[in-house]
Amino acid sequence: MSDLETRQLRYFVAVAEERHFGRAAERLGIAQPPLSRAIRDLERQLGVQLLIRTTRQVALTPAGETLLADARIALDAVAAAATRARRAGSPERKLRLALKADYDAGLLPKILDAYPVMPVELLLGGRDEQVPALHDGRADVAMLPTPFDERGLDYEPLLTGPRLVALAANDPLAARTTIRLKDLAGRKLPDGTAAELGGTEPRPPGHRASFDLSQIFNLVEVGSIVWFLPDFLAGRFPRPNIAYRPVEGIEPTTLAVAWPSESRSPAVAAFVRTAKAVAEAATSVAEPTPIAT
Repeated sequence: MSDLETRQLRYFVAVAEERHFGRAAERLGIAQPPLSRAIRDLERQLGVQLLIRTTRQVALTPAGETLLADARIALDAVAAAATRARRAGSPERKLRLALKADYDAGLLPKILDAYPVMPVELLLGGRDEQVPALHDGRADVAMLPTPFDERGLDYEPLLTGPRLVALAANDPLAARTTIRLKDLAGRKLPDGTAAELGGTEPRPPGHRASFDLSQIFNLVEVGSIVWFLPDFLAGRFPRPNIAYRPVEGIEPTTLAVAWPSESRSPAVAAFVRTAKAVAEAATSVAEPTPIAT
């Protein structure tokens, strides 16, 4: 069997995601007949059926599901290789760091001051955007809270702390010093899921948060939602109309520094060492985060 081509994988991924040859052809900018022929040729090349075709839709066989998962990874890797090669050839070398604003536990300024290798360019994004940035080559390293999809990544923990629940100061639960998950029954999180689940429901592919930080705090203040957040974030946003309380039975948050497993960059390794040293120094002198309003 000859090696697969990226063109074949792109064609297959388009059909598998659209579940329709016509829409896939439009997405790819080609006519439908050559796309159909390309998929049939791919199935013959692999010796397996990838798609179940009907007059109305396309479904994936088990072999197709497997190829879809691996093809996405392969195409991301190819795109990342091209991105990194272009950046390596640029006369101005920078380390690109992906993170969500305010999710650095106050460590970032000290890390940047202590990092000796090259300038650091910040790639700010939403809560779920750091891992894709590492995979597609836009970022060399990321700071992000757990849990995240660790596939294809290495990481080092920087610090670990409890998650608190943010709720309106006039919420009856704000009078308690500790809250149990079941006490939050009937309240919703920013993504609409039930708060008593502890924020453990899996997020659908491509999920992005609907609100920015200020909007979330405003909704908490008026009692529309509650929100779980790391203690290091709560400590940076004291608000008179919001109470932060510890919650029994909820997993703590770990802030980590992550990078692609295949990376052999000395600059990335130096950044990880610097981040670890700064975090260890900060942890040794840290004071407990106040949780009362």
